[in-house]
Amino acid sequence: MPEVTYICNENGIRLDVFISGENSEYSRSFFKQLIDSGKVTVNGDIPAKPGIKLNAGDSVLCSIPEPQVMDNRPQDIPLDILYEDSDILVINKPQGMVVHPAAGHHEGTLVNALLAHCGDELSDINGVIRPGIVHRIDKDTSGIMLACKNNETHLKLADMLSRHEIVRQYRALVYGVIAPDKGTVNAPIGRSDKDRKKMAVIKGGKPSVTHFEVVKRYCEVTDLSLLLETGRTHQIRVHMSYIGHPVVGDPIYAGKRPDYGLEGQALHSSSITFTHPRTGEVMHFETELPEYYRNLLSGLTPISD
Repeated sequence: MPEVTYICNENGIRLDVFISGENSEYSRSFFKQLIDSGKVTVNGDIPAKPGIKLNAGDSVLCSIPEPQVMDNRPQDIPLDILYEDSDILVINKPQGMVVHPAAGHHEGTLVNALLAHCGDELSDINGVIRPGIVHRIDKDTSGIMLACKNNETHLKLADMLSRHEIVRQYRALVYGVIAPDKGTVNAPIGRSDKDRKKMAVIKGGKPSVTHFEVVKRYCEVTDLSLLLETGRTHQIRVHMSYIGHPVVGDPIYAGKRPDYGLEGQALHSSSITFTHPRTGEVMHFETELPEYYRNLLSGLTPISD
């Protein structure tokens, strides 16, 4: 059972709110169960209840159970592989494909496809549920992502990600017409207190920075190029919603706006630049916009410059 230590940086935040905000993979109810079972300590003492208030500087130690082992099986699912060598794969993931198995998605995932393509040649740093996965993109986000074939490469790429040395660019269609040609959203993201299935800009959230630049303005939407400085869960989707321009088709953050016939958000991981962990070569990959994105653009009316 791995132990993780978090240091609180504000006064008065509830224990369960704090630790669920620090680890977005689990809900507050999950951490409440951990606290009730004595698996969370504050400054070395077992807390009495999830609602106790923390102080800045408090040390919170969580013993998080190992994830449930799933019997992942290889599936012969076609992969759009942009590059492959003995260490890494660069994959163009289609919209609608889940990255790794989870509740309700035990088959048809990118992991199932990777197991068929690579066999045993995948890293296992993230456990048996996520072999080869060093970072992920959402089910309904399309585009480029990396996978690792060995643990040495995985650790090096994870370190690069943490130090913001991997440059990831996205394209997104957002509702409304954005006036400035470029801008930056610098707003902390954590799990929403109102809806635990959502992320939100909250006080005490993790530092999150998204840069955007207008590609083209249309009468009802704006086509953006975005650069991630950090990589929080749902970061682009949350930041765009926060500034009043949610991503077109977003089922979680766009409210009751028209979806233009999309089955998910119009968000595409368009390019990635990184230094190869073994060779030291600077590598750059980019993709064309997917068909769903191009089709949507073709039906929009541009605003003349």
